Amino acid sequence: MQRVCFLLKVRADRLDEYRERHTTVWPEMREALSATGWHNYSLFLREDGLLVGYLETEDFAAAQAGMEATGVNARWQAEMAPFFEALDGARPDEAMKPLTEVFHLA
Repeated sequence: MQRVCFLLKVRADRLDEYRERHTTVWPEMREALSATGWHNYSLFLREDGLLVGYLETEDFAAAQAGMEATGVNARWQAEMAPFFEALDGARPDEAMKPLTEVFHLA
């Protein structure tokens, strides 16, 4: 099982709305994530907008490709993109670059 961690930056003026949107993630989106291999997926948001994502999956590239193939992901990414800084034209899910794990205590 791969453990994946990534960072993104939420715009300071959109923090409250970003939090609110994640209290009611669409059931179709939740189902798609589970069906494509995203497990123990969590998002942590710091007050300055730093977003830390963590998930476990058998194959991160396959999990991303699985989501890419769903219609719900395209809709969700389009709605979420305005919340983030420095995407440089990428969708939020394309900007999720895994960090290198340097320590793990099982």
